[in-house]
Amino acid sequence: VLVFKNHGLAAGASLEHPHSQIIALPVIPIRVTEEMSGSKAYFNYKDRCVFCDIIRQELHLRSRVIVENQSFVAIAPFAARFPFETWILPKTHYPSFEQMESREYQQAAQILSETLKRMNHVLNDPPYNYVIHTSSLENEKDHYHWHFEIMPKLTRVAGFEWGTGFYINPTPPEEAAEFLREAK
Repeated sequence: VLVFKNHGLAAGASLEHPHSQIIALPVIPIRVTEEMSGSKAYFNYKDRCVFCDIIRQELHLRSRVIVENQSFVAIAPFAARFPFETWILPKTHYPSFEQMESREYQQAAQILSETLKRMNHVLNDPPYNYVIHTSSLENEKDHYHWHFEIMPKLTRVAGFEWGTGFYINPTPPEEAAEFLREAK
């Protein structure tokens, strides 16, 4: 099951107004399989969650932290694929969205809203997509950590990206984080 939002024509929105969608697929997409297997390989090697390690490192360094609240942190990821790509991660390890404490859903909504408002202000209401990455309940995984990924559509994916799966991002994540951190 995929939960996502398309905002703006360049983000693939088929309707004039911003909207979210939930789509169930009969297969697990390759990108999801790769993310889950990469997380599992890291867990098997280090005996801990890669996303928990990312959160600890980002909170220590602070250069890619955009905003945080008691339960969540928004960061510009180190190897961002797109300019101003942002991840929102719960500070507590939860493999799936559904496992959070009830009080944390309000904080998730608050930081998502805050992050999107900052992007809207700094980037002049850009088209964007966001996707919720979560493990299935029946497939609970200690090695996985649910999170949001927000991808503003500021550049085009072209032949190099389609042909290689590698992305060219002209904006260092530290600069993107600084712009978004300073947004009012």
